[in-house]
Amino acid sequence: MDIEILIRISGFALVFAAMALWEVAAPRRRLTAGRKPRWPGNLGILIVDALAVRILIPTAAVGAALLAAGRGWGLLHMAGLRLSVAALLGFLVLDLAIYGQHVLFHKIPVLWRMHRMHHADLDIDVTTGVRFHPFEILISMGIKIAVVIAFGIPVVAVLLFEVVLNATSMFNHGNVSMPVALDRVLRRLVVTPDMHRVHHSILRDETDSNFGFNLPWWDWLFGTYRAAPRAGHDGMTVGLPIFRDPRELRIDHLLTQPFRTDAVQASEQGVQERKLAEPEGEHGRRPDQAGPI
Repeated sequence: MDIEILIRISGFALVFAAMALWEVAAPRRRLTAGRKPRWPGNLGILIVDALAVRILIPTAAVGAALLAAGRGWGLLHMAGLRLSVAALLGFLVLDLAIYGQHVLFHKIPVLWRMHRMHHADLDIDVTTGVRFHPFEILISMGIKIAVVIAFGIPVVAVLLFEVVLNATSMFNHGNVSMPVALDRVLRRLVVTPDMHRVHHSILRDETDSNFGFNLPWWDWLFGTYRAAPRAGHDGMTVGLPIFRDPRELRIDHLLTQPFRTDAVQASEQGVQERKLAEPEGEHGRRPDQAGPI
């Protein structure tokens, strides 16, 4: 477990530093709220999440994989597959499970209350990729543990998946610019920043698209893929119609968002969404936003 922690912390630090530097060198969008009011809360939530998992579920998914391996539990163990095959299938199963979990967190109201904190960020950058409510993180870990045990996913696949998921979450939330041609190629293999940014649109139909974190294939397969926002990446509004007060960026407000109704703001949501959803003119989308499919 000490090795797991070292690998995950090292991977996080390297990817975070690389993405932060990329955002400074080649930003994709101009930030509206900026880093100073957002980063303390976003990174503070990351620390709370890490402590919650280590205190309440100390062995997490890797520990569940060790248990399943020792007891011979799970479909992959029963099938007697080679480690390489079992690891590949296990990685794909976990990625599909996270896709399905993400869809459920959007569709089930009580789960959406927790997940919406992630969407309420007023900008999207590398720190948005680690901004999840602790209750959501604990539920997600419970789902991963159940999947790992049910399928008997090998330890190496679970550890690799956790490291990759953490890295791709920071990558695809990054406010980074890349050549259009490169994006078209990459999004056939991995969720790119331009692909995932659509998911953070203030428009609900765009929010309910592009659910993948690692692989884009599930969105294509299940019909939730959207190539680009209607207003274009420069013109789209990031966030939710509610929780737009800058005070909501403070960590104490982030932690209490799932338990607040915010009825006044919520009543304005339909009006704001209808205004933002009005058809764009021919100049509402850039030619490079047609997507690869």
